[in-house]
Amino acid sequence: MKVAKGSFPGALDRPDPAIRFYLFHGPDDAGSNALAQRLLKSLGAERFLVTAGSLRGDPGLLADEAAAMGLFGDTRLLWIEPAGDEIAEGVAGLLSATAVESVAIAISGALKKSSALLKLAEAHPRALAHASYLPEGRDADRIVLELARAEGLRMSGEIATRVAVAAGANQAIIASELAKYALYLGATPDTMCELDGATLDRLGAGSAESDWMRIGDLALDGRISELGDALQRLSPGASEVVPIVRSLQRRVLQLAPLRARVEQGERVDGVLASMGKALFWKDKAILHRLLSQWSAARLAHLSERVSKLERRLMFSSVPGDAALGEELIAIARAARR
Repeated sequence: MKVAKGSFPGALDRPDPAIRFYLFHGPDDAGSNALAQRLLKSLGAERFLVTAGSLRGDPGLLADEAAAMGLFGDTRLLWIEPAGDEIAEGVAGLLSATAVESVAIAISGALKKSSALLKLAEAHPRALAHASYLPEGRDADRIVLELARAEGLRMSGEIATRVAVAAGANQAIIASELAKYALYLGATPDTMCELDGATLDRLGAGSAESDWMRIGDLALDGRISELGDALQRLSPGASEVVPIVRSLQRRVLQLAPLRARVEQGERVDGVLASMGKALFWKDKAILHRLLSQWSAARLAHLSERVSKLERRLMFSSVPGDAALGEELIAIARAARR
């Protein structure tokens, strides 16, 4: 069934046991992913990846996986991304199954009204469909405030606007930034803390952010020589290593949903054009190249590696410049293959 925008958050925070399939679609892939993560948390489940290609060849696989118990009796959320009409037959089998143990979600880009998958999800009482659009203005501020409350943060409307603008209204980046602020302030849902302008200036995107982002972009673009020069110019002690890694992670989070749309058949130029004001004009050329170089699967693997690198840098007593340089050079070499 199709759910109204205003009632959708409750459908994720208090999932209806009768719902077996969730479809998150629309041009805001980051928003769809944020909603999927919200559902994952509400269900207390582990993500179990199912590829659309496997369902195209074996439509009954989805119902079989949904009926199976987790290896240790844990709750699973069957996760299909990217997804399109090729999974419609498999979803129909899931919805008509006698009983299931696991819920499934599919994350798609923009779907046509004639889409078989969209029609099925909007019409069936055991399915829920929601379209995600890039938030603007007050909607973007509202999303920041909602995500902030979940992290234990309070802020004024002005600060919410600054966070939204700095993240380009990308919900995945907004969530990552708010988690960073909460960690710094010691905020939790039970211990609310105020996020003010001074903290935002100290930790948020500023003039140095573009330099940190550029180093990550050099690695992603395979420009080894320029990357080496940039790494040599880091300050003594390389205090920038964690901000550089976080900037790289934000870029990967930005690229992943866009690349998923490309792999569903959209042109790179069209994907970038759909970002509207969320795309800074200076980033257009580099994003065009990176979307052509990196597949969705490679970006997912890279995101995991970068997250592990950040944890290693934060909790190691060893200087991080060597580890950072080694990882960035490895990324640059991978980009050239």
